[in-house]
Amino acid sequence: MDVMIEKAITVGSSNVEIGEALAERARTALTELAAKYFGRITTGSVHFGREGMDYRCTTHMQCGAIPMMSAEASHKDPYVALAVAADKLGKQLRRAKRELHDSKVGHGPKGMPEVSR
Repeated sequence: MDVMIEKAITVGSSNVEIGEALAERARTALTELAAKYFGRITTGSVHFGREGMDYRCTTHMQCGAIPMMSAEASHKDPYVALAVAADKLGKQLRRAKRELHDSKVGHGPKGMPEVSR
């Protein structure tokens, strides 16, 4: 993995022992989301914790000039919690990209060109 990406994405935990495989999967998930929607990640973090029997995964990510996006999920398996949180984050990024596209000059709602009168 790229050294710049490792510095941009932090993975941590409280009261949970996470292995290197889970930390690497978290970095990969955020990197793939950033590449899919905005190209490059500015900063990101993933945090794992325990809540009773479940693992809670909290993700934060910023790409370029868009505001910080956050998502969290809990599940009995930390990998599933990460996947659900990443899906929620992806949905937010997709909507942010659509808003940026729609707000450009010459585009109306849903990317349709405006009709001049």
